[in-house]
Amino acid sequence: MTESRKAWGWGLASIDAAGNTLDVWYPQLALGDAPAETDRPNHDFGVLAHDQADARGVRRVPVFTVSSLDEPITDAADAYLRLHLMSMRLAKPNTLNLDGIFGKLNNVVWTNYGPFAVEDFALRKLDVLKAAAGSPLPTADVNVLSVDKFPRMIDYVVPSGVRIGDADRVRLGAHLAEGTTVMHAGFVNFNAGTLGTSMVEGRVSQGVVVGNGSDIGGGASIMGTLSGGGKLRNSIGEHSLLGANAGIGISLGDNCVVEAGLYVTAGTKVTIYDKAKLAAGQPLDVVKGAELSGKDNIMFIRNSVSGAIEARSRKHGIELNSALHKN
Repeated sequence: MTESRKAWGWGLASIDAAGNTLDVWYPQLALGDAPAETDRPNHDFGVLAHDQADARGVRRVPVFTVSSLDEPITDAADAYLRLHLMSMRLAKPNTLNLDGIFGKLNNVVWTNYGPFAVEDFALRKLDVLKAAAGSPLPTADVNVLSVDKFPRMIDYVVPSGVRIGDADRVRLGAHLAEGTTVMHAGFVNFNAGTLGTSMVEGRVSQGVVVGNGSDIGGGASIMGTLSGGGKLRNSIGEHSLLGANAGIGISLGDNCVVEAGLYVTAGTKVTIYDKAKLAAGQPLDVVKGAELSGKDNIMFIRNSVSGAIEARSRKHGIELNSALHKN
């Protein structure tokens, strides 16, 4: 029987008045079996940890977490550890068991003052502003960034060699490889991301991975597995382009292009363009998009005369601007 993979580390947990874990921050994590309790390193959180509730009604408590990565998630601390692993590039998307993650994470009010519980947010906001008003410096209002189960990635993990135009659009648990640029309209969900130098101007949904040298154009989208309950995980290979406002419900292999504005799903009827058959007056083959999923060296275009979606052969992949992605 194969032994379950493990990861471990000290985290700083935010606990609300009801005892719920709002978040856990892990500055460092390690793969493998955890050391014995007597051999554990110090957490070094110092004065950041406090067992008395602050004005938000939140205590910050050190937690030592050991996660069995092939088993279902046990609690919020375990869930946050796995999300950190992906954003720290210690695990790639779709390699960890994330069963039950939504049930283990609490809905949280994410603010510039940190996480708040949803239930008593208005009263806690008032307490925070009163406490801050005692300072001679101007008091910043409590700005709500989102109400969600997942926080922004860069409040917890800032990977090297990456540019992110809008921090609100990259969730904790995203995997961004070195050389990745996420433009202002780009979005990367948890358990998704890039495996090499990539341009992300569109949406990379949960479970989707983008290969080295590929470009997700502005407004483009890739079907994930969360909406609709689908199980298929779509991906994009290396040196491929998903054009502006295009979309796919299938995988692209290496050196592929989907022209701007074209959406190709598993059920889309696609004509296989073949010069030899055309010259001989023979009918062209028509297949469903699913039959081309993951295949290399294909350009998907819409014939501007007939309106048919065609798959044409292409020999070379795209090349990204190397200077632009030297992050």
